[in-house]
Amino acid sequence: MRVLIVENNAELAGQWQWQFTRDGLNVELAQTRSAAQKSIRFFKPDVIVLNLAMPDAAALTIADFAAYTLPDAKVVFVTRAGYYADGLIFSLAANACACVPETIAPDDLAAMVEHFGAREMV
Repeated sequence: MRVLIVENNAELAGQWQWQFTRDGLNVELAQTRSAAQKSIRFFKPDVIVLNLAMPDAAALTIADFAAYTLPDAKVVFVTRAGYYADGLIFSLAANACACVPETIAPDDLAAMVEHFGAREMV
């Protein structure tokens, strides 16, 4: 399974990448909107882990680009803010499958990614 991590915090992205790779997932990192769009086009991830706090409101732009380019790819949004806890993200992004706090344990995030990615591979 291919997973794209879009996170501008290199330390956090590295923690997730380490866990996902340990679990046997093929992982690519992107820290900017343009890098994420390039990865979506060429790496073709099954699941995208996307931080809502990307600069310049890039997260929703990236999610929209993914929905258009890879309609079957799922997006797991990560946030440090609580204002998306009400489910608003599901009305803003058609490909959203989860919205979790940035403090989620890497192994829990990996389990979610595997779950949502496996659903598309059946």
